Amino acid sequence: MLDVSRTTVQAINEALDGEDWQRCPRCGDLVYGRKLARLRQVCPGCGVHHRLTAAERIDQILDEGWETLPASAPVLSDPLEFSDQRPYPDRLAGARRATGLDDAVLCAQGTVAGQPLIIAAMDFRFMGGSLGVAVGESITGAAEVCLAERVPFLIVTASGGARMQEGVLALMQMAKTSQALAALDEAGVLTMSLLTDPTYGGVAASYATLADVILAEPGAHIGFAGPRVIQQTIRQELPPGFQTAEFLAAQGLVDLVTPRSSIPVTIARILSALRPAEPVASARTLFTDPGELAQRDAWDTVQLSRHADRPTTLDYAGHLLEVFQELHGDRVEADCSAIVAGIGRLDGRPVALIGPQKGHSTRDRMARNFGMPTPAGYRKAARVMRLAEKLGIPVVTLVDTPGAYPGLEAEQRGQAWVIAENLRLMAQLAVPVVAVLTGEGGSGGALALGVADRVLALSNATYSVISPEGCAAILWKSSEAGPEAARALRIGAADLLRYGIVDGVVPEPGDGAHTDPAATAALVRSAVAAELADLSSRSGADLISERRRRFRRYGVDNPAEGDTQWR
Repeated sequence: MLDVSRTTVQAINEALDGEDWQRCPRCGDLVYGRKLARLRQVCPGCGVHHRLTAAERIDQILDEGWETLPASAPVLSDPLEFSDQRPYPDRLAGARRATGLDDAVLCAQGTVAGQPLIIAAMDFRFMGGSLGVAVGESITGAAEVCLAERVPFLIVTASGGARMQEGVLALMQMAKTSQALAALDEAGVLTMSLLTDPTYGGVAASYATLADVILAEPGAHIGFAGPRVIQQTIRQELPPGFQTAEFLAAQGLVDLVTPRSSIPVTIARILSALRPAEPVASARTLFTDPGELAQRDAWDTVQLSRHADRPTTLDYAGHLLEVFQELHGDRVEADCSAIVAGIGRLDGRPVALIGPQKGHSTRDRMARNFGMPTPAGYRKAARVMRLAEKLGIPVVTLVDTPGAYPGLEAEQRGQAWVIAENLRLMAQLAVPVVAVLTGEGGSGGALALGVADRVLALSNATYSVISPEGCAAILWKSSEAGPEAARALRIGAADLLRYGIVDGVVPEPGDGAHTDPAATAALVRSAVAAELADLSSRSGADLISERRRRFRRYGVDNPAEGDTQWR
């Protein structure tokens, strides 16, 4: 047995009373203070993220040399002349002495990896990070600086909710700050939020959850009503992990749960993806004459379009884009893994990239629902399209899906409704849209990503109103007639080009895209970049008008007559 003297024990206790050692409140481990600081206040034993001060938070995100923003308009200090066990002015004075802050938020401007950013960081030490008139005014003022200077805005939240001592004036700050973020939306300025533990009440129900991109720290508790309130009010049992960042990510409400050490890198990647560079000149590598395409039996093309080794959206993202940050969730109910959506930079041009994700292995394909999106997937796609329109960047969709998921839950959640909404949304987008058929284009589930200014296809891609097997089962009364149905449906690239469904065909190397994914991606990148360069000079109104004329003329015997109402 180790013999520990009373003097040694006393020395350890004295060290713990000082700042050299800290005990983790979750796992009880002792951590040397300097080590904990190097780890950004994350326990090395259990990974719990200890709270940071507002200044520490800004220090960890911004490059050196950041500056605080000047105070905005003066605010009422005690609007209700409120007093409970202590007068409200006494509470404010105590919080100011303890934290060195004027109120529960600190606003600063600086750079992240050299890219400008304005931060409003909340500090839970100041009256639980509660939202009062001073906090609302500071966040609104910071947003107005972002608006004037067109600088991205990051809000770091840590709050129990609105400040009771300021009554309904505190409540009004929810609308005031939301209005400030709406102005940034109208101006096309990027907004981000980082949700930390805890983020509740009026803060969660306003600026914390209105950002374009929502990050959250692991284990952070986030919600409107706290668990204790829910249990005491309606006596409802709550599931394990309820209201944690991970729980909300599974519900599609958070883009990324990001460890503290990765937050600066993630923010820098997002900013970099949206920072334009000098576009690289690209030549079109397309066939535009159906006669130039090699003839292949339609059924063989169907099999190639479904090949398990064909490049997926994530494969293309890695090859097409210099930078890519995937975004998650539909902000309603779920994060559908059958749709990949995010922002990146293609040959120097910021873009939003969206497409189904099939996967390659059987396990991955099952996890990705074989590339068949649920309603949450189409809502996620729509959300990123709206973000692209706000930021004024093109949308690139890669289409490879057997179709929309046909299950019970998808029908209950309005599969037909979300597909229809996407068709309408894409017809209204005031930014360039380029769609590329990279594999299967299955029915309305594919078209929900295919309403575009330019539609391209790989040479072994297909596009059809129904699968050949489904058509055969209905019309031939036998799924074995699939090959015959495939030929009758004319779903190959040559026919798609002949009917004007696609504008050009990208040749696949070798025996198909699966034999050389990198070379295929290079051809796709050149073709898409050239189309975007051609579309970049068009106004939003012209893009919408031409896009609508495109789809108006399909099936019209004299296309010129069908165009008139859209001119």
